[in-house]
Amino acid sequence: MTPSLAVESRSILGMRADATSYPAASSQILAWARASQSRYVAVATVNNVMEAYDSPAFRNAMNAADLVTPDGMPLVWGLRLLGIHNATRVYGPDLAPCVLGAAERERIPVGFYGATDAVLERLLSAVRSRYPALEIAYACAPPFRPLSGEEDRAVTARINASGARILLIGLSTPKQEWWMAAHRGRVEAVMLGVGAAFDFLAGVKRQAPRWMMRAGLEWLFRLACEPRRLARRYLKHNPRFLLLFLAQLAGLRQFR
Repeated sequence: MTPSLAVESRSILGMRADATSYPAASSQILAWARASQSRYVAVATVNNVMEAYDSPAFRNAMNAADLVTPDGMPLVWGLRLLGIHNATRVYGPDLAPCVLGAAERERIPVGFYGATDAVLERLLSAVRSRYPALEIAYACAPPFRPLSGEEDRAVTARINASGARILLIGLSTPKQEWWMAAHRGRVEAVMLGVGAAFDFLAGVKRQAPRWMMRAGLEWLFRLACEPRRLARRYLKHNPRFLLLFLAQLAGLRQFR
């Protein structure tokens, strides 16, 4: 699927990435929300690309998203090397506040799905403090196990009954993208998968310094903070991404 808004896109190892911006992405999300459309937005890093490379089904889920923002700097550099020279980063923990601020101004109800009860409580407190006029219509910290069909139908019904028109999802990759793809057409809201943004906005985890983000070294900071959880992801995916993308640039590998 191509994105619904007029943005340039490129295929990076077979996964679509859209050259959008914070204002453009926020504006499109709010437009979909005003129209009560069921859409989903993925914020993509190297991890998304490599999960998509390894799994055709996940690649389909990513490419079917209504918008795929370049969350990680390697994807921004990739878009630039593929001819979109003005590509910029659209980072989930920065996009979420843009969307929440716009939703507050336009009085569009929002919801949150993900994290733990403790993190969600701190997140909601922080959001209410920063956006006092924002209507938070729904919030849920689901269990880590897969939901039964009956449980999932009940969750979907509660989301729709709440009136939330933008639903922020914090389930981590690839779980949140699978969830959004499975619920488009069922959840009557724009689903925005923001991953670790819940932890950052709640203040339970530290973000990398901005200079490390600009240098594409955020992964190193996060690896140092959570080596047991993230070592396999970064040490497996990052070298493979570099080699495969160089092969794509050199024309040695073709990705549709």
